[in-house]
Amino acid sequence: MLIVQKYGGTSVGDVKRIRNVAKRVVDCFKSGNEVVVVVSAMAGQTDRLISLAHEISEDPDPREMDALLATGEQTSAALLAMAIKAMGYSATSLVAFQARILTDDAHGRARISEIDTKRIRKELKQGKIVIVAGFQGINHEGNITTLGRGGSDTTAVALAAALKADLCEIYTDVEGVFTADPRICPEAKKIDAISYDEMLELASLGAKVLQIRSVEFAQKYNVPIHVRSSFNHKEGTMVVEADAEMEKIVVRAVAHDKNQARITVRGVVDRPGIAAQIFEPLGQAGIVVDMIIQNTSEDGITDMTFTVPKVDFKKAMQLAKEAADKIGAKKVLGDEHIGKVSIVGVGMRSHSGVAAKMFQTLAQAGINILMISTSEIKISCVIDEKDVERAVKELHKAFIESE
Repeated sequence: MLIVQKYGGTSVGDVKRIRNVAKRVVDCFKSGNEVVVVVSAMAGQTDRLISLAHEISEDPDPREMDALLATGEQTSAALLAMAIKAMGYSATSLVAFQARILTDDAHGRARISEIDTKRIRKELKQGKIVIVAGFQGINHEGNITTLGRGGSDTTAVALAAALKADLCEIYTDVEGVFTADPRICPEAKKIDAISYDEMLELASLGAKVLQIRSVEFAQKYNVPIHVRSSFNHKEGTMVVEADAEMEKIVVRAVAHDKNQARITVRGVVDRPGIAAQIFEPLGQAGIVVDMIIQNTSEDGITDMTFTVPKVDFKKAMQLAKEAADKIGAKKVLGDEHIGKVSIVGVGMRSHSGVAAKMFQTLAQAGINILMISTSEIKISCVIDEKDVERAVKELHKAFIESE
């Protein structure tokens, strides 16, 4: 078998942990598998490099920022290769330009466009374990790019797809995907198997287990992912195509996200093209807008409310105010003290009354709903930040513990 393994920052957090990873990798290799390993930077290293950059400049150049941040993964890859070689096995570390991971030009949030696997296949044929620095690529000019936070997951799944690997194992500091965050909800249970669609929703709704683009890659190329802990040998969670058994479960998990902010543009003239004038500048700035609600128009005037990541709140407020001035809106209001709680499950497609039960559960707990968003397999509610953890517990009790 050809197996791609990815190890996160806590898994390679120090020399002892790197040696433990080396043993696990070698055990996989000794079982007769070809092994490609993707590594993140050592825990805390990326934040340290970001801090150094901001000591030098308030607004670091994006190209140089990528060149700096990519060194974290390069360090992990080289150290792991050394540890494997010290055990008497052949290994080689590759950075993005050597592994030929090609991306677009969007520094800090680049997207992988192509992977030329010739070099990796050549090393594998020579009986080597190949270690690839995650999170990074190169653009058409040969400049280093980075894929955004959690980008090593994307590197691993993209490599698994390009190499037509049999399995992609994502090793992290948790034992798999749980029905809720166990730190908030002690009753949360590990999920044995979850569908790509459910995992995509959970990743987009605040679950930190997998980066959303990695799940998109896995679904597009049908790469099975095994999420498991690097600190034990227990079975984790398989992320695969949905089957009939999965659809019997109405709600698979409860997700939450406290990193949200809400912006309302008041007194918007209700005519074609106005929404584009508000949201185009946000899109051009790379700000992801989540929920959007437009109130019913009264006398041709309406309000528009939307949510953005809290980290982008100040920039989004500035852009919204500039847009409001151009379109003649009355004012712009902002709120950073909100959170989002969501229920997810492919079983919602064939079950009615799920939304009513969710709203009733929150109402009985005295939790006020500020905004609502739905899809075929999820329902999300924006609520006060102070109520988020209580909402997670109540919804988990109502939908999962009661099943």
